[in-house]
Amino acid sequence: MRMSVATVPTLPRASRTIGAILMDAGLLSAEDAEQILRLQRQNNLRFGEAAIRLGLLTEADIQYALARQFDYAYLRMNDRRAVSEEVVAAYQPFSAQTEQMRAIRGQLMLRWFDLSEQRQTLAIIGSQRGEGRSWLAANLAVVFAQLGERTLLIDADMRNPRQHELFMLQNKSGLSTLLAHRSREEAIVRITDLVGLSVLPAGPVPPNPSELLNRPAFGELLAHARSSYDVVLIDTPSLSAGDDAAMIAVRAGAVVALARSRQTRVAAFNDIVAGLSSAGVAVVGSVLNDVPLGKRVAK
Repeated sequence: MRMSVATVPTLPRASRTIGAILMDAGLLSAEDAEQILRLQRQNNLRFGEAAIRLGLLTEADIQYALARQFDYAYLRMNDRRAVSEEVVAAYQPFSAQTEQMRAIRGQLMLRWFDLSEQRQTLAIIGSQRGEGRSWLAANLAVVFAQLGERTLLIDADMRNPRQHELFMLQNKSGLSTLLAHRSREEAIVRITDLVGLSVLPAGPVPPNPSELLNRPAFGELLAHARSSYDVVLIDTPSLSAGDDAAMIAVRAGAVVALARSRQTRVAAFNDIVAGLSSAGVAVVGSVLNDVPLGKRVAK
């Protein structure tokens, strides 16, 4: 007898078994699940142990199912490409790189983010292109969303935008069209494969990014974001490209300053920190990129 979808009770996600999650993901057939259950009962094994012993699943498959069971969303490498592989936190949640992202996230939660104090907005800034601001912003956004925080990532680099590429989004509308009153909040895209994460791409490259950022609409956007999200991360252009990043930092109220090993000049980095501090911007921490794993932590 074929049951209609309406007659099947909906279970809370935490109540779903590992086998059901893996079947929904197409990793396990009903026949395979029956075979695993038989071995599980005969030998008093865990479902995952029995599946691996039979060669029907891998340890990575079991980790994926456990993560889904506990609402810890991430993507498998053989999933359809919803997100660029550069966003390592989306595909490799147990890697050393992602663990470093979580360490940075923990520091930022302790030092800045506080709903009761209206501290939800943080800009990622650096002195020049190629330091990895977009990469850091994208991966931090993912780990905040994985923590259960309602997270918005804004691509405010309207000169050389990247977030639409990292999250494989259309860039026909975004921050530039929103600030020019050519679109509304529908320009914000929910990343359905990563629950809790939304991205506002930069939109088409405008001829006047600085002027757009100076409009009241940018402040209104940030005020709306603070009322709707727990964490708002802003990807910025390099300070060498003009005054855009400094304006964004002042509006955000706080920054993480990024430098790249063997590329960023120490004097330029110190000038950034001193200049922002004198403008009343909280420099919450600094991150050194492109160093041996185990050292990419906020200071």
